[in-house]
Amino acid sequence: MNTVRLTAAQALVRYLIAQRTTIDGREVPLFPGVFAIFGHGNVTGLGFALDEVRDELPTIRGQSEQGMAHAAIAYAKAMRRRQIMVATSSIGPGATNMVTAAGVAMANRLPVLLLAGDTFQSRAPDPVLQQVEHFGVPSTTVNDAFRAVTRYWDRITHPAQIVQSLPLAVETMLDPADCGPAFIGLPQDVQAQAYDYPERLFERRVHELSRRRADVRELAAAAEALRRARRPLVVAGGGVHYSLAEDALRSFVEAHDIPVVETVAGKSSLIADHPCFVGPIGVTGCDQANRLAAEADVVLCVGTRLQDFTTGSWTVFGDDELTLIGLNAARFDAAKHLAQPLVADARAGLEELGQALGEWRADAGWAARARTEAAAFKQFVAETTSPEDGGAPTYAQVIGAVNRLADESDYALTAAGGFPGELNVNWLSKGVATFDCEYGYSCMGYEIAGAWGARMARREGEVIAFVGDGSYLMLNSDLYSSVISDRKLVVVLCDNGGFAVIDRLQTGMGGRSFNNMFDNTGTERVRVDWVAHATSLGCRAEAVDTVPELEEALARARAADRTTVIAVETAPQRWTPGGAFWEVAVAEVSEREEIAAAHERLLEEKRRQRVGW
Repeated sequence: MNTVRLTAAQALVRYLIAQRTTIDGREVPLFPGVFAIFGHGNVTGLGFALDEVRDELPTIRGQSEQGMAHAAIAYAKAMRRRQIMVATSSIGPGATNMVTAAGVAMANRLPVLLLAGDTFQSRAPDPVLQQVEHFGVPSTTVNDAFRAVTRYWDRITHPAQIVQSLPLAVETMLDPADCGPAFIGLPQDVQAQAYDYPERLFERRVHELSRRRADVRELAAAAEALRRARRPLVVAGGGVHYSLAEDALRSFVEAHDIPVVETVAGKSSLIADHPCFVGPIGVTGCDQANRLAAEADVVLCVGTRLQDFTTGSWTVFGDDELTLIGLNAARFDAAKHLAQPLVADARAGLEELGQALGEWRADAGWAARARTEAAAFKQFVAETTSPEDGGAPTYAQVIGAVNRLADESDYALTAAGGFPGELNVNWLSKGVATFDCEYGYSCMGYEIAGAWGARMARREGEVIAFVGDGSYLMLNSDLYSSVISDRKLVVVLCDNGGFAVIDRLQTGMGGRSFNNMFDNTGTERVRVDWVAHATSLGCRAEAVDTVPELEEALARARAADRTTVIAVETAPQRWTPGGAFWEVAVAEVSEREEIAAAHERLLEEKRRQRVGW
């Protein structure tokens, strides 16, 4: 067997370079780059190895480990899981900074390879700088924190383990059913140790998207259930995007005249003016889509994990005889809540299910009802986003202005706070796969870093990040990253005076406004000069007060050659009405009458929950 002598770090890097994939008929690197902040846990091992291959595997400098990992995750989302970015850190705070981002990737089923330095395997110099000691378990390091938020976890304790561990990590990240983040801990001394690696480990390998076919019995059962349906409905989830199944979904629902509603992750599976599209479902959905869901007797759930915001904490589906069909690559998701599983790739499953249904079409009256609801939804959005004179603009009006000026290649991105609900309803997708709302983990701080990563993945159109003032203050440093890397963003910053959407939840459940809005935290509010701050990071920036001014600023932002931040004060108490019930805990005992009343409302809503039927 031919071998080559390399350090563990050199072998790891060489293996990553050898992995390839195909996108639109072109062979490209599976790992197009490494986000890196170097410290004493990775600079002289992995850092030296990356420097040697900087022309083949670019190293990208971020401003925080969490931000870099967010960017890597958003890149994977924008590429629809066809390429994977790497993020590396030193041991200690650099590593634990990435744990939050690992949770984002885990919840959203997105691939990212996280490489963190680790303490010395020899333990000779222990305790080293940044080492957290566990008296009774000396092999434990802070990197064990990644076990709960990664799909694959390993610590390399000998250079030979690279041969076995790396291929398994890659296969995990590429598996449609098990996809998620992979973590590998790299002790400082092991990174630098040499080993005679088999040359075969570094041979070029081209990975293809795996498409699992449906079991013939599950397929027949799903087709039979749909044929019996009087009021069928399709719920399009994120798996539609990851399977590249948008065309298959469109053909399927057109052939069988079935209405479609979308989850947050599945948004832009169809363009908004498609005749079968009704609107978004669930807590952050529209009343029109939720009304159809309440009456549907057979629901085909395509590539969705049926999160509580999709199901209204399992109150959205109201038919006592409801049949759920779970079309999903992961059996774990396909069989949830007594669903009839159809374990398959979304695209292949829709194509085969369509063939099994033949000429069958949904009831004409139900299809007509869906089109009426879809028209009502569009009218609702038009009214909600319409500019008004006087007062601060609402989130909906800001979104409407941006949406009206957007084209089919623009990419909208947001996370957490008030924007997910407002965008899910009021952003009408003009292009397929042009929307990213991180709402699986609902991670504030994802917006700007994520937009930077998405911009690396997208060559056309603008990447438009919607961010609230709370999220902006949490993590904004990758504005600077976007400037120095020449990755232009358009950032729409809405200032509503704090965490307004949580304040809404707090007061809506009977509580007093407390510790959410800057004006009621017990300290004097200091106004942030958003323009000065963004400008100091190298951005163009301007503040506007009205929707017409926003539209003019957007035109300037589109024409600009670098990242532009547009700040606008928005109304903190005006939100888009509608949506479904969401279960949150409300105190059973309280001196406040408002809280007691909220608890009674909670109990009443919970009577509608689908549990075990």
